[in-house]
Amino acid sequence: MTEHRAPTEVPTAAPLTGRIALVAGATRGAGRAIAVALGAAGATVYVTGRTTRQRLSEVGRSTETIEQTAELVTAAGGTGIALPADHLDPEQVRAVAERIDADHGRLDLLVNDLWGGEHLVVFGKKMWETDLDQGLRMLDLGVRSHIVTSWFLVPLVIRNPGGLIVEITDGTARTNRRFRENFFYDLAKNGPIRMAANLAHDLEGTGCSALSLTPGWMRSEQMLETFGVTEENWRDAVARVPDFAVSETPQYLARAVAALAADPKVHRYNGRSLSSAEAAREYGFTDVDGSRPDGWGYIEEVLHGGADRTPDDYR
Repeated sequence: MTEHRAPTEVPTAAPLTGRIALVAGATRGAGRAIAVALGAAGATVYVTGRTTRQRLSEVGRSTETIEQTAELVTAAGGTGIALPADHLDPEQVRAVAERIDADHGRLDLLVNDLWGGEHLVVFGKKMWETDLDQGLRMLDLGVRSHIVTSWFLVPLVIRNPGGLIVEITDGTARTNRRFRENFFYDLAKNGPIRMAANLAHDLEGTGCSALSLTPGWMRSEQMLETFGVTEENWRDAVARVPDFAVSETPQYLARAVAALAADPKVHRYNGRSLSSAEAAREYGFTDVDGSRPDGWGYIEEVLHGGADRTPDDYR
């Protein structure tokens, strides 16, 4: 198991006061948690997504909206601003960029958490057996949407040195060297890793940084419903799926983003891919229960490496 490193000092008292952030894809799950954590750190957070109180996206969940996310950001101590947007529509993304430009003239933090394609993924099928429209839709949701967003928003980020772009994905460059069980899903989740590395190259000379970040096995609203549990009794699912014991809350990843955004030396991660567990070891934070889950460490060392350890050894 990876040894813990000494925590890096990061200011804790509203360290992001005055910062302007956009969390693209903040309706639920990681995006919502990230937006709220940034608000708790004092940031003004624009939150975008397709599901509003008036309109439902293809994800089909009416229980979470971007308006709710904005309200949670404000309740946490920041300023939450909801902007409905489909990030596959360049004109809608242009409007988001123009609104932030008009309000503040810059963007300090861009978090690309766009996805919403879980309903399209069918594991165990060959590429040519996968429905082509569904496969291409995964690439639209997981890759094209990120490209459109960066094209319009990165020019606002580079107006001031110190800006940060965080690409949220599933897996690190190391863990994703293995096939991710579905041709299209593999491409969709490796895409943001390469995008962060490529952006890091293009950002040279600007004083800004880009990196990719992944949760481990995250207990999103949708994941909890899939397992028939809530956050309060999630361990009830471990009896059926023992590996679920290594799962983590969305807040764990959110604390990673907040810590990275507050780190004046974040440029050392420029172009790199990190997991929530790696960030936790670096910055000294924990998940909400005080543990430090390392889902990818467990997958690499136990499920693939055959180590004789339990999920609890990775918390």
